[in-house]
Amino acid sequence: MTAPETRRVLAALTRNGAVVRFAGGAVRDALIELEATDVDLATPDLPETVMRLAAEAGLDTRPTGIDHGTVTVIADRRSFEVTTLRRDVETFGRHARVAFTDDWRADAARRDFTINALYADPDGRLHDYFGGAADLEAGVVRFIGDAGQRIREDALRILRFFRFHARFGKGAPDAESLAACRTHAALVETLSGERIRQELLRLLVGPRPDYAVRLMREAGVLEVVLPGATEIDRLARLVVFEPSPDPLRRLGALLSENADQVAARLRLSNADARRLLEMCPPLTLSPDAGERERRRLLYAYEAARISDNAWLALAETGDERHRAWIADAERWQRPKLPVGGKDAQRLGIAPGPALGDALRRVEDAWIASDFALDREACLGLLAREN
Repeated sequence: MTAPETRRVLAALTRNGAVVRFAGGAVRDALIELEATDVDLATPDLPETVMRLAAEAGLDTRPTGIDHGTVTVIADRRSFEVTTLRRDVETFGRHARVAFTDDWRADAARRDFTINALYADPDGRLHDYFGGAADLEAGVVRFIGDAGQRIREDALRILRFFRFHARFGKGAPDAESLAACRTHAALVETLSGERIRQELLRLLVGPRPDYAVRLMREAGVLEVVLPGATEIDRLARLVVFEPSPDPLRRLGALLSENADQVAARLRLSNADARRLLEMCPPLTLSPDAGERERRRLLYAYEAARISDNAWLALAETGDERHRAWIADAERWQRPKLPVGGKDAQRLGIAPGPALGDALRRVEDAWIASDFALDREACLGLLAREN
């Protein structure tokens, strides 16, 4: 609230006498003393007015969602989403036909949960139309209005309910909200893979992803979102062991099968899909393996794959010896075979399958030496292949 860039934006947008308030997550997080990363603002002014006022104050703007009332204002390289107050005219999935309004309560009513429908004046005075502050203090995540209707408006709210309860909930989840999620679980199938992926990965990096996933299973949501997600205990142990959350690794920890189906459903990038498939099924990494064996497998499978699988093995077994795999993977620098195809040709081996076979046999010997054979020794082996 007091950051210079924030005050610049507020000063610019209130020059015409309009009311501008902090909105949503930033207010919620401030109330429980969490750091607010994204600062959103709301105002009755139309987007065109917001852009004009910001430009007159020397601030950059981007029409990031202007059709729905949202403009990004940039001050000192920090971005603020400024959204005109809206009321829903018609809702259909993610999108809604909206009308701009000057009614703050109507704007709050279109938000998903009471704890997200909070506003604060620039001086910090709270505006709470649906009891969100009390719910936040009590640890209750509750839909605004009829829970089933809010879910039918946008099924992604089911996943958001579990994510927010895992982060802010205290005790049992709100019964009406949970029942609505259970009743409408099948609606999740109508969501795009991109939207599910975005929400699911945010859930998995939260402080209690295993708790959220268990609730999803009990509500019949998990099997719709992630078929084959049965390893909740392994996920819970990984959360304890890993130094920082890695959403894809946590997803891999959760799956026992169907990684290919999950990757396709979530529309993962080729790189992320490959990484997930390399964790499911996991590699067998013996905790008894010595340094030589660890180096051999690091060369064969690459460090990133070994690291992921070692974390999963640690979470699966609790055997701290798997940390040796992790440590080796972190400092691994892949050695390069000292000889290549040009060397083979100079020694009289013609290009083709025979050359590839010869190099593979030399490489096998080099690996068996624990990468100790130097270029001269490898050339000697290669010469004997001719």
